[in-house]
Amino acid sequence: MIQKIKAPISVSLLFNHQIRKVAPASLAWEGKVYKVTKIGLHHTYRSGRTLFHVFSVVADDNFFRLVLNTENLFWTLEEISDGLPN
Repeated sequence: MIQKIKAPISVSLLFNHQIRKVAPASLAWEGKVYKVTKIGLHHTYRSGRTLFHVFSVVADDNFFRLVLNTENLFWTLEEISDGLPN
């Protein structure tokens, strides 16, 4: 089931300087830490002058959509899904 959320979260990032890629490694939400096991899509968009990075990740058999606001460097959890039909 897909749930729209929009909650602030904490995210740990990894940066690989050799391939110049940054990726979420884990996220903390509602007192639980989820280790990212797979990174799906990554895209960006602008709202006004603010650039947002959107990451689709899998952690603990759940799908998470994470958004990074590059103006204030705050992370938001926008969506979570357990993969089951609604």
